[in-house]
Amino acid sequence: MTIEIRHLRYFLSAATHGSFRKAGIALGIGESAISRRIRDLEDRLGASLFHRLTTGVTLTLAGERFLHRAQIALQSVGDGALDIAAIGRVEEGRIRVGIFSSLASGFLHDLLNSYDQAHSSVLVELIDGNPEEHVASVRQLRIDVAFITGTSSWDGCDTAHLWSERVFLALPNGHALAGLDDIGWGDIADQRFIVSNAAPGPEIHDYLVQRLADLGRHPDIQPQCVGRDNLMTLVAIGRGLTVTSEATTAAQFPGVVYRPIRDEILPFSAVWSPQNDNPACRRLLSMARDMARPRYAGQFSPLSSPGAPSQSPDPLP
Repeated sequence: MTIEIRHLRYFLSAATHGSFRKAGIALGIGESAISRRIRDLEDRLGASLFHRLTTGVTLTLAGERFLHRAQIALQSVGDGALDIAAIGRVEEGRIRVGIFSSLASGFLHDLLNSYDQAHSSVLVELIDGNPEEHVASVRQLRIDVAFITGTSSWDGCDTAHLWSERVFLALPNGHALAGLDDIGWGDIADQRFIVSNAAPGPEIHDYLVQRLADLGRHPDIQPQCVGRDNLMTLVAIGRGLTVTSEATTAAQFPGVVYRPIRDEILPFSAVWSPQNDNPACRRLLSMARDMARPRYAGQFSPLSSPGAPSQSPDPLP
């Protein structure tokens, strides 16, 4: 049995006005069309809904019982249409965002802050992880967009280079190198480093190995089973140095200072699936592009590959 929305609309209008003619006027259609569709509805239900009188129509017992259910059904459809329209206008909805950078400051902090102010009813879910995990989730539509390091292309995904950050060394404030304005790799080639076992620790490990291998050194890197906050505490007490991106330096830790590593720039890109039709995601990407343009005025375009900077094969958050 198939009942169409128009059947319910015609039925409710006739019940409200007590007349097929008046119902047709209210809906802007002919009386005969109202009569035919209600007869179709009665045939499908197997019961008469109206007593047909010369002065109009009145509900039968079956019609009275069906009235409330029809009102609920039509209201539910109407509410659903409003909800979907609100999602389409990005007044409501949900977006899952994979991150591989600090939210303490910088581009991603500003982007998410602006997005929240413009679309406060949209639920934004942030998911930590490494680039490979994020890209896999993007392909499977388990997350909508990922902001990761590097400018590499990923099969089945669209990418846009949006911003870059300097790379910083985190060291104890009493360290001999703390007095320098910036630091070269040669200055720290013989230092001990510590990284977290959790993301982004493994990526930082690979990054350090590559950079110091260029100097012919095998770095001393000790993984730690701690999060970022406790890792910085270990830095403060002299257990080792670590590296981090510029955005994270807004978070201050007692006994820890940050110094930029000379000429070390880290690009960040957005990665998303072209099959993703989430309006909230499209709006976030649009805002990200608008924010990126002023930052790259007079430089290469962050939204296209020609002229892009050299790729960073070893991502660092």
